[in-house]
Amino acid sequence: MGMDGYADRAEAGRRLAPGIVRALGPDAATPLVLGLPRGGVPVAAAVAEALDAPLDVLLVRKLGVPRHAELAFGAIASGGARVLNPDVVALARLGDDDIASVTATEERELRRREHAYRGDRPPPRLRGRTVVVVDDGLATGATMRAAVLALRALDAARVVAAAPVGSDEACALVAEEADALVCPLVPDRFRAVGLWYEDFGEVGDDDVRRALRSFAHGGR
Repeated sequence: MGMDGYADRAEAGRRLAPGIVRALGPDAATPLVLGLPRGGVPVAAAVAEALDAPLDVLLVRKLGVPRHAELAFGAIASGGARVLNPDVVALARLGDDDIASVTATEERELRRREHAYRGDRPPPRLRGRTVVVVDDGLATGATMRAAVLALRALDAARVVAAAPVGSDEACALVAEEADALVCPLVPDRFRAVGLWYEDFGEVGDDDVRRALRSFAHGGR
């Protein structure tokens, strides 16, 4: 498809890898590659293969304001990280009970999905590590930004955010938080992530499990 887009997520990951290598620099330790389920995982798997690096998933759940769930006041992620947006908390007049209730609901869903993908394997240790977090595209950038903030809260030493395609606004948002952003395709008329792939088929839970299994014995 040329530089106007990608054949599929695996090809996008392979083409993303050289930019990630450049962003990491010549003396970087082997990073941990984390895919954002579900669509980011096949991209991340191709990146991890190219970098000969371990692969895992980072689950992010947005915390929505009660009765206005589309308005996020924060997010939680694998490993027990929680980040809050104090401006939205104040604007929505959320009390500690509101925050705790929404967090508990989303934590249950996060645990359920973690178990579905990872089984009984614990989340990877992130403290002091260089982490590359990968999605299949950045539309608003909100999920990737939450992921980067969560990785900071989990004491990752360096966080590189990577996606094959993104909107201008999303890239700017993520670049503010990450140590480096790798996004080779930032179209003037972005519209939607799926438009930049020939094959943008749905990624199922089984696909995520398969990708993780193929890396479970290598590089960990």
